[in-house]
Amino acid sequence: MVGAPRLSAEEGEGRFAFFALAIAFGFVFISRGVADTWMVFLLPIEQEFGATRQQTAGVYSTYMLASGLSAPLAGWLLRRFGGRVCYFTGVALIALAMLGGARADGIVALYLCVGILASIGIAAIGIVPASAVIGRWFRRRMSVAMGAAYAGLGTGSLLVVPLAQWWIEWQGWRSTYTALGLTVGVLALLTLLLPWRRLHPALPTIRASHGETGDAEQGLSLREALRRPEFFGLVATFGFTGFSMYVVIVQVVPLLVESGYAPLTAATAFGVSGMLSVGGVILSGWLSDRFGLRPIALLSFGCTFLGILCLLALSYAVSEWLLVAYVAIFGIAQGARGPIIATMSNRLFTGPAAAAIYGVIYAMSNVGAGFGAWLSGYLHDLSGNYQIALIVAAVGILCAALPFLLQPVFRSPTPIRPPSA
Repeated sequence: MVGAPRLSAEEGEGRFAFFALAIAFGFVFISRGVADTWMVFLLPIEQEFGATRQQTAGVYSTYMLASGLSAPLAGWLLRRFGGRVCYFTGVALIALAMLGGARADGIVALYLCVGILASIGIAAIGIVPASAVIGRWFRRRMSVAMGAAYAGLGTGSLLVVPLAQWWIEWQGWRSTYTALGLTVGVLALLTLLLPWRRLHPALPTIRASHGETGDAEQGLSLREALRRPEFFGLVATFGFTGFSMYVVIVQVVPLLVESGYAPLTAATAFGVSGMLSVGGVILSGWLSDRFGLRPIALLSFGCTFLGILCLLALSYAVSEWLLVAYVAIFGIAQGARGPIIATMSNRLFTGPAAAAIYGVIYAMSNVGAGFGAWLSGYLHDLSGNYQIALIVAAVGILCAALPFLLQPVFRSPTPIRPPSA
């Protein structure tokens, strides 16, 4: 990648570490790309089934909740059975969900297919298993590697969402779901061919450079982590972040369309925002290594807050400058907290339970996102506009920043040893 920060792969087997990073990126790309297509399915499905905005936003809310609750299971599945079983199961479930959605006869069927089945599959190939794979291959520049993997989130939105919108306008939403299902089905077969015994074997192996494994046995268990204030700080940050982001994200395309923009323009703006997040997450990783995790996290919260204010102003008066400002400011910070919190979790909570601990932390992000997605639809139906929801999102992002302001350990995170160590 031209201009990308240089990564270190002191651990593992050199070039293969970069191959592992590429694989993690690819599956994160698929997971987010498929998930975010709901933003462009929302309006045509509303029209066909006569659904309310609360009902259609509820599908995405269900997806976020189910995906979050499945995240700890994904961490366990990866550790217990290895990457081949975890990733193949996830991709296969997504394919079945898309094909089932294409044949939906009502909104309830979409809750089952997209809201539940796809969410379990997406959790199994998403950022939680990716963080575990990366944690085995990168340690000294982990935040940069995490940022590169998180870039798959924005790239997925950038490429898949506008493509889905174009296909919907060409062939309709049912044909689009069928095409997604068949494509992901082929990828499921290709998943079986990857060298999973080296990428992520079923049993714990390398954790540190020069063959060191001692640190892997010194970390907290999940039960011990649940008693730590650092754990609850990360849970609060991720929960409020997910809540605020998805109050906004679910409504961006409909807001722009109702403001007078063409559907493809609205979808493209959504995708460009995702594109900027690609550079944002990589940049946040590099800046975090240079200046520390805490100041970069606080900077990202500030950018998101300003971006929400731009969108709030845009809901009152159409302005190309406000649209550009929203896309730029909100987009560059979108996803920036992900690699920071993943790195923070990996530094604080080491050992065999690291993936399960991060899985629970990540689950709270999705629980918050699910509630935010539902609340955004409810507030729209209640008020008939987007202003109240955007104000709530702005308050939520300020709450998300509080643990980084109030907890001293976030200034310089070091591994937490178990009481007996």
